[in-house]
Amino acid sequence: MTNDAQEAFHPAPIVVLGVVPGDPPYRLVEINGEVAGPAYNMLDVIRLARQAGLTHLDLDDPAVVRWVGGGKYKWAP
Repeated sequence: MTNDAQEAFHPAPIVVLGVVPGDPPYRLVEINGEVAGPAYNMLDVIRLARQAGLTHLDLDDPAVVRWVGGGKYKWAP
């Protein structure tokens, strides 16, 4: 990988992982590489991001949020 490619890659600060089965099911949220906590819906993702000091929260922007294992409407296994 060249330096140009390394400089161009900027991972999303918020990563919402796949659904964890449970009662109720949830998704773990990572912010800047650290586990921030569970989210049971999109509002929890916003709450966790704000608690971490993030203010730009466009949930549709892949530069801000990466949805793993389903998009922002996937909250059940």
